[in-house]
Amino acid sequence: MTSTTNARGRSGKRILRIGGIVVVALAALTGISAATHASTTASEKSTITPYGQKITISSGEINVYRNGGSGQTMVLLSGFGTAAPAIDFAPLIRELDDFDVIVVEGFGYGYSDTDVADRTIENITGELHEVLTRLEVDDQVVLVGHSAGGLYAHYYSNAYPDEVAAVIGIDPMVAKAGSLEVGTPSTAEGVQNTLGLFRLATTIVPDLIQPPGTAYTPGERQQTAAMTNWNYGNVSISDEWSHLGANSTKAAAAPFAAALPVLEVLSSESIATIPEWRSSHEAELAGVTTHRLEVLDGSHYLHWTQASALGRIMADFIATHVTG
Repeated sequence: MTSTTNARGRSGKRILRIGGIVVVALAALTGISAATHASTTASEKSTITPYGQKITISSGEINVYRNGGSGQTMVLLSGFGTAAPAIDFAPLIRELDDFDVIVVEGFGYGYSDTDVADRTIENITGELHEVLTRLEVDDQVVLVGHSAGGLYAHYYSNAYPDEVAAVIGIDPMVAKAGSLEVGTPSTAEGVQNTLGLFRLATTIVPDLIQPPGTAYTPGERQQTAAMTNWNYGNVSISDEWSHLGANSTKAAAAPFAAALPVLEVLSSESIATIPEWRSSHEAELAGVTTHRLEVLDGSHYLHWTQASALGRIMADFIATHVTG
């Protein structure tokens, strides 16, 4: 009996010892991962040339990219969580040389501040308005929103109707009435990023953060990878996600103005996977006198692979209904 008890005691201690070694090893590996991520980030930021210009507004600094065109002003708004909007839109921007294209990277995106919370739709659109004012954009603009950016374009067109000539949605979110309750921002993604775990995953499987197709240059792909690792799970993005439902509800409170030209270009993949995707957009446009609904083959990120077709459709719509 005593020998059996002693054996069990030794076995238990061995298990605890092994468990302790495993914990220490994991802690060490995590520390190495975090240090590697921090040093790699610092190196990337010192060697990769930033794009755009910083605009200081009341809440912080927002980065803006402008293509230098001289035609109708178009303001591009990215989808939720897009790490580097100006690069993400690069293939489409190249198709829009005849326009004055402005990409406004909201808080949490691109080279803008990443620690600004309270991402309500009022704040997001108000900040956009403040940026355009600082840029001295006096003429009406065409708002182009991808995904959640379409939601903000919808709200902005009602908040500042005299400043918007038209709205174009790239597989945009439809404003839907629901709850005004705001969720709790997630911190898990930020912790994963700080510990270098997200960088580790994207290093092992780089396609996780790279667009398909051939529309991006090697330099753009390098910067996309770097900035995705920098910006993943930041405070502003996490807070925006917690407000997304409430923001949609607020946008749904006012439909598009009947006299506002609206173009929406939907993804065939979204239509195939979300049964109500097309019908909900048709319903949203029903009260708009001048509207157009197009469908292109491709994923939710149509500008990754369909930039040329998108550019033609957008230019034709603007020429016909805005500047024509």
